[in-house]
Amino acid sequence: MPRKYSKKPAQQERIAKNRIKFLFQHAKEVFKEDSKLADKYVKLARRIAMKYKIRLPSSLKKKFCKHCHRYLVPGVNSRVRLHKHRLIYYCMSCRHYTRYPVK
Repeated sequence: MPRKYSKKPAQQERIAKNRIKFLFQHAKEVFKEDSKLADKYVKLARRIAMKYKIRLPSSLKKKFCKHCHRYLVPGVNSRVRLHKHRLIYYCMSCRHYTRYPVK
């Protein structure tokens, strides 16, 4: 029988969502001065999402590498291409491709 996992209270979940949004905004601002700090913010946001079982929206998922968890800025440390109805993100630090379908 599958195991049921309980969700956290709604107020804690709302606080966690706000914290995740704040961390991604802060990572964007800080990236120019210190990219390692931006990566740290992304890792913290991911851990909060995992702890409270929150799905990250696709707009935020595309802002970090799934392999090395670095904050991605197109043209600086990542490359974005459109090829055969797919959006392809290439992380220049770990050389990993991530493909997203496009309608």
